[in-house]
Amino acid sequence: MKKPAALKEGDLITFISPSSKPFDMERIPRAVSYFEKKGYQVLVGKNVGKESGYLAGNDTERIDDIRQAFSNKQVKAVFCLRGGYGAPRLLKKLPYEKISGQARIFSGYSDITSLQMAFYTQSKFITFAGPMPAVDFHSEVDPVTEASFFRAITSGEKNLDILGEFPAHEAEFIGKGTAEGRLIGGNLALLTALAGSKYLPDFREKILFIEDVGEKPYRIDRMLNQFELMGELKKLNAIILGQFTDCEEEPDKPTLSIEEVFERYIYKLKIPVIRNFPHGHIKKNITLPVGAKVRIDFSKKKFTALEKVVS
Repeated sequence: MKKPAALKEGDLITFISPSSKPFDMERIPRAVSYFEKKGYQVLVGKNVGKESGYLAGNDTERIDDIRQAFSNKQVKAVFCLRGGYGAPRLLKKLPYEKISGQARIFSGYSDITSLQMAFYTQSKFITFAGPMPAVDFHSEVDPVTEASFFRAITSGEKNLDILGEFPAHEAEFIGKGTAEGRLIGGNLALLTALAGSKYLPDFREKILFIEDVGEKPYRIDRMLNQFELMGELKKLNAIILGQFTDCEEEPDKPTLSIEEVFERYIYKLKIPVIRNFPHGHIKKNITLPVGAKVRIDFSKKKFTALEKVVS
């Protein structure tokens, strides 16, 4: 996998909206100010702020901002302002070969999962499931989120400690020994939406991380069942269960719990699992290097990259 260059003070960052428009446009100048105070330059995509129903502009406008972000040689990092809906609509029209030759730091999560999987399968470079300016950097920034993000995209460490300052005991390591593999995954609903397409990676010998928001247990059940029917789950070397925010069962209705769903599809696989990992639609968010080769030591509760994630 290709590695983008590490972000350095003075570098140019661009903000784009490939999915939905930020909830509050005032968050953008506040996020710009945050990064400028950190010593970076910021370029806001020319189509940011446009709106087409639930989309941040029509498909052509959103694709144009992605093209510009990767063709501008001065840009060193591309940060998606927020998730929402609409990024999968763009996948068939992106110039993956050109993007591969211009690999740079690309960060986001939620709906952005679709772009990260497409860049993994088609352009073959490491991206980052990490915080977004209009969600995480427009007001008070969580120190763990901040430290994890900047360590991942600036340090160039060979054996990046992915958990970093986050207390390992807050995540539950289920299993023994070690697991290695390339790290893939993201939002479960978006991964499921890619099933049957060339943009979803083969799960063989991978480490999969999943998270979601606002999905009831029966929907999580349906999505995991999809991957079981495809024969993908049994190929994995390990699974990381991130945060399933607002995915609780509805009161006074017949239901299974999220844990019962995981027992049905995940725990029965008899492969190592990290449960309650701090990644997803939460304030304290650990950045994950998508596509990097990683190792999880379940006895020592260590999660490290086996290669540089930025060069």
